[in-house]
Amino acid sequence: MYTILHHVQAVLPDRIIPSANVWILEGKIMRIDTEDLTIPKGEHELIDGSGHLLIPGMIDVHIHGANGFDMMDGTEESIQEVSRACASTGCTSFLATSVSSTIEDLLEMIRSVKRVIGHEVGAKIAGIHLEGPYLNPKRKGMQNEKYLRHPNLDEMEIIFKEAGSLIKMVTIAPELPGGMDLISFLKNKGVVIAIAHSDATYEEAKEAFTAGASHVTHCFNGMRPIHHRDPGLIVAAFEEKHVSLQAIVDHVHLHPAIIRLMHTLKGPEGMVLITDALQAMGMGDGDYMFGGHHVTVSDGIARLADGTLASSTVTMNEALRYTVETGIPLLDAVQMASTTPANILGLQHKGIVSSGSDADLVLLDEEFQVLWTMVGGQVL
Repeated sequence: MYTILHHVQAVLPDRIIPSANVWILEGKIMRIDTEDLTIPKGEHELIDGSGHLLIPGMIDVHIHGANGFDMMDGTEESIQEVSRACASTGCTSFLATSVSSTIEDLLEMIRSVKRVIGHEVGAKIAGIHLEGPYLNPKRKGMQNEKYLRHPNLDEMEIIFKEAGSLIKMVTIAPELPGGMDLISFLKNKGVVIAIAHSDATYEEAKEAFTAGASHVTHCFNGMRPIHHRDPGLIVAAFEEKHVSLQAIVDHVHLHPAIIRLMHTLKGPEGMVLITDALQAMGMGDGDYMFGGHHVTVSDGIARLADGTLASSTVTMNEALRYTVETGIPLLDAVQMASTTPANILGLQHKGIVSSGSDADLVLLDEEFQVLWTMVGGQVL
């Protein structure tokens, strides 16, 4: 028996079909058509989309927590709560993301992810993103300096022995002693090598991108800024076609003009929308602990006591709406939220509405509120 999504505005890679039928069987999209439907009662499950927007499930490659839970808690409950929160906000896959910590705490986080993967209550875990601990204290942002250290290949061997192929992305500062050796190590592991919390010069960043780095974590934040005589990491990334950029689009981390600049220079195939959310996502204003710091959220903005931005509280559906509001075309914004992260992570059959793709789908109203999220053909 098919599940048929009837009368949806289907966002395909190259166009939007105003009133489409999407036929789903065994967790896959089988076909998309625009024919009038007359289906005998009980023959198939019919879900009326009422003309709302159907997009591919969004994929968050950088999220730390949600609903009062931090994935560094080292518990299955924390991972499951993030999975649930992601699904409720239109995200169908995510990378469980660490912050700089002791090796013991990181290994416990990895073990908790391993216990949950395959049993997620909401969005699926696509792997782990290690943000640190090999970051530059000069550009630490909210990262706790007492846990920052130089790249250590022996330590990385221990981490990979526990996590194996679950590690999909690692954010580093390549200018640190041992940084280039770490890039070589990670390249051999097939990991997406990202740069941030880095004071890398233009030349150092170019060397890292030539060696195998291909991604910039929360671009413009936690890195040497652009100067006309010292262009730094960001300009180096702009020049390299193979390098993609993360964007926190939350009306706080990036000015709309910067978002448009990134889009102009990189295109939707070179930009990824992320939340970088901490446990305050979905909770509202208040006081929280994150990365060993006290964090205060006021008017939805998370800061340390000294005013440093400390991650974000934005959700993926909000990031999508804000991106469109900056003037980015909807098709491009959806590509940045769904297709491009799927391609970067090598998630075949995800991040796209097309025949043969996984039925990971989201129905949004005109305000980009999530009406329902479907993972593997099942509405959650």
